[in-house]
Amino acid sequence: VSVLLLFVPSVAAANDLPRPPTNGDSASCRNDFRSVKVKRWINGVENEGIEGLSADFGSTLPTQAKEAHRYSATFTNPLDSCVSSSSKLSGSIALALRGDCAFTTKAEVAQAGGAVGLVVINDDEDLVQMACGNETSFDISIPVIIISKSSGEELKKFMDKGAKVELLLYSPNWPILDYSVIFLWLMAVGTVVSASLWPEITRSERSNEYYNEVPHYQTELYSLADEEEKETFHVTAKSAVIFVITSSSFLLLLYFFMSSWFIWLLIVLFCIGGIEGMHSCIVSLALSKCRGCGQKTVNLPVIGEISIFSLLVLIACTIFTIIWASNHKASYSWVGQDVLGICMMITVLQLAQLPNIKVSTVLLCCAFIYDVFWVFLSPLIFHDSVMIAV
Repeated sequence: VSVLLLFVPSVAAANDLPRPPTNGDSASCRNDFRSVKVKRWINGVENEGIEGLSADFGSTLPTQAKEAHRYSATFTNPLDSCVSSSSKLSGSIALALRGDCAFTTKAEVAQAGGAVGLVVINDDEDLVQMACGNETSFDISIPVIIISKSSGEELKKFMDKGAKVELLLYSPNWPILDYSVIFLWLMAVGTVVSASLWPEITRSERSNEYYNEVPHYQTELYSLADEEEKETFHVTAKSAVIFVITSSSFLLLLYFFMSSWFIWLLIVLFCIGGIEGMHSCIVSLALSKCRGCGQKTVNLPVIGEISIFSLLVLIACTIFTIIWASNHKASYSWVGQDVLGICMMITVLQLAQLPNIKVSTVLLCCAFIYDVFWVFLSPLIFHDSVMIAV
């Protein structure tokens, strides 16, 4: 049952939202709220796409990118698009800020100016449903969508610098069940299961044969000795609270100081953790199958004595990570990112241990409060959902 419950939010998110009934339920207000993909080009160079949500009025968008057309983007003047625009909108996609008048009024103004579409920029990070409300006497024949505040600010930043921004809008049909969510869930559960079974997976066959030969009490002594040799961090109730406070502080740093250099700092930290995690997983797995691999050593000036096999693995992991970091925006980069992330989490879960149910309860309760506050309650203080914005 718990497994099925995990999929429920994902199934709902994958579908388009049916249009709720409105007071102005006319023939012009019968569209479903559909997820929209916005492809963008900055001075002719394609950038990462953004997400949007269509209105329940206006024309519908094509379901495939090849069926859609690419148009230049222009901000309305005034920016709210509540009165006739002094900007030349003919043959372009109009950009307007939310507020001061109804969504339908903005669309009528943009259409009257010759725009082929309207993109409304929300005043926060959520994608609200643009309904007709009580409006019934209008005829809007252009597509109307809404995008998040941060996406709109990014477009405005480029255009303020004189860059030519072009947009292409389409609304793909989503499957009833998003198979990528199942894949992510399997990877997450598989990572935890692998980390739990890792000591057994990496235990050498020779050690198993030796343990079978010695008396039972000696086997227990060897097991205790192995546990003592492992470098583990036992989480306490105090460290669980400190962990959540530290996470909250780091989230605020990202919210207030998010920039390209900060993102690269996170990427570098992730790469360091990924290299260490991948190296640890490969070496422990290889040595469990081939004890002789780590016998030959070399003495390096700074590192000291290290096995040749471990050094070669370290070099290979570093090269793999550098290749991923240099291509981290590519469509296929998720493969390398997941490999690094899984290896890092297996290593971390070997080091951090929850000693009892009391500490587990404290940690999970603090994490629950952390999620609820930064997603749902933070808008009361910061006017934005900090978690969603980051």
